[in-house]
Amino acid sequence: MFHVARIPGEGLAKGLAVTLRHMLRKSETQQYPEVHPDLPPRSRGVIALVEENCTVCMLCARECPDWCIYIDSHKETLPAPEGGRPRARNVLDRFAIDFSLCMYCGICVEVCPFDALFWSPEFEYAEYDIRDLIHEKDRLGEWAQTVPPPPPHEVGAGPPKEIAAASRPATRTAPPGRTAEAEKGGTAAGARTESADEAATAVPSGTAEASPGPSASVRREPPRAMRDIRSIRPPGALPKAPKNPKPDPQDPQDSQNSQEPSTRKKDGPKEES
Repeated sequence: MFHVARIPGEGLAKGLAVTLRHMLRKSETQQYPEVHPDLPPRSRGVIALVEENCTVCMLCARECPDWCIYIDSHKETLPAPEGGRPRARNVLDRFAIDFSLCMYCGICVEVCPFDALFWSPEFEYAEYDIRDLIHEKDRLGEWAQTVPPPPPHEVGAGPPKEIAAASRPATRTAPPGRTAEAEKGGTAAGARTESADEAATAVPSGTAEASPGPSASVRREPPRAMRDIRSIRPPGALPKAPKNPKPDPQDPQDSQNSQEPSTRKKDGPKEES
């Protein structure tokens, strides 16, 4: 094997060259905290809360791997609207995040179904005591004001689904028994179809019955009377019981009486003389 002979002081010369190169370069120093740094748009500084959107569904607290989200709430009954019934809803009492345990994974922001949690680029919330890193909903609501707007769509991309659905005109759908062409035809087409049905269902004189055509209208049977009269009448208007009631199979007394053997004596076979 061949060993390359090193020049004495080669490493020292390389180090001095790097130092000289940085000494001649113009320095760019940001005077923090007077000048804030330009953070990337997707930086994860702190989690902000929009309290109006929170419905206390507890998804963020359940999915948090560090269990650093604390939520308290109570139920409140809303007055009933006209012709309705009172509703109960959850009211948020406490929403706190312990940032000394948070690992900034962003799972709570992703699983929130009502867009109540967002990433804010704020990072100046250091404390001298670790117990002061538990921030309540008031502080989280202040950070919500610093959340940047979402980035614009790419060139040539379609509008969001919410905007597209709002700008789409409302279309009237035809009933299941009628087609779109019959809907456009108007009253004239409806009158023609009615006259055709009447002509098809008409019975000619001299014949007892006529065979129904393919376009004959199907007659509906009249509604049958309800058997359970007690369920639709008030308690004081029950019908009088019949004189000879029939045994009810569901009544245990009637079933017991029906199962008893008859007391009549049967005539046995006549004796032969």
